[in-house]
Parts: sequence; structure tokens; C-alpha cells
Amino acid sequence: MSARIAKLERKTLETSIAVELSLDGSGNGDFTSGVPFLDHMLDQISRHGLFDLKVACDGDVHIDDHHSVEDIGITLGDAFSTALGDRRGIARYGHAYVPLDESLSRVVIDFSGRPGLHFHADFKRPKVGNFDVDLASEFFQGFANHAKATLHMDVIRGDNDHHKIETLFKAFGRALRMACAIDERAADAMPSTKGSL
Repeated sequence: MSARIAKLERKTLETSIAVELSLDGSGNGDFTSGVPFLDHMLDQISRHGLFDLKVACDGDVHIDDHHSVEDIGITLGDAFSTALGDRRGIARYGHAYVPLDESLSRVVIDFSGRPGLHFHADFKRPKVGNFDVDLASEFFQGFANHAKATLHMDVIRGDNDHHKIETLFKAFGRALRMACAIDERAADAMPSTKGSL
């Protein structure tokens, strides 16, 4: 099997982003997104997904963090799509429940080829530190669109908004790990009755 890696750059008038991804890594990460809270969340994806991941972004954070967060989600989605190739042999589906103290989230992903985000979370305040809580869904929308994945994300319970967002990112990493894994019983098979994804 060829190496499941991706090295991508994305440049617009708003952001310049470089991503390096190895699906079969050990959870090593290096993040300079310009958005400290997002760096912390990207580390959750890397560590809990066991992906080796580097993300660097030079964005217009003097305006706000929106473009950087959304465009990193887009570029990361592209990286996963590239690293997965034609998706032959992968488990395709992944799910995880993750608690953090009083908070509990569930994430379910399908690398179906059909992008869609179903995001359900009630946040009590507009920001966690300097991070706009609305940007969590923007990140995952960008990912789903460009990874061509269906993504269901639910905060089941919780009081602390930091905990809620962190459980979403941790569960996302775990669900990705499951979905991207090679199914040893069907390593040469396309995980679809259509014959393609």
C-alpha cells in the first residue's frame, strides 16, 4: 500500500496555509495557525487520531480569526481527501463519544463522497478566551466540504463551553482514526456497493 500522506498549500488574499499529514502516524503535531485556541484543538485531532500533522497559517487575524479557521478546515479536508486516495480498503465509517468532566460529545463520520455537516451544540457565551465559538462549526463545515465527508456532531451535555468544543475535537480525532483505518478483511475492496466513493 502506498504511503497515505498529503502535503498541500492553499493561498488566497486572506490566508496562506501549509498542511502536512500522515494518516499512519503516531500523533505528532506542529501548529502555528495564528489562533492559539485552534492550535490546541488541532493538537486534539492529531493526538487522538494518531495522525502526524503540521499546520502553518499566515492569515488576516488583524481583522478576525474567521478566515484562518475556516480556511484551515478547508485545507485539512483537502489533505485528508488526498491522503485517502480512492478510499479503497478504508473502514469508511467512524464514530466516537468523548467526555471531558461534565461535557459529552458524539461525532460520527462517513467518508461517503457526499459532503454534509450536521452540527448541534448550544454554547452559552460568544467566546472562549478570544475564540469565537461560532468558528467551531465553520472549521468543520470547511472540512466536510473538502474531505467530501458526511459529519454528524452533537454536544450531548455540558456547561463549560471550552469543554464542549474540546470534546467535539477529541471525538472528531477518534472518529477520523476509525474511519481512516485500513480494514484488513477488505483491504482491496471499495467500501461501497456502488464500487466507488
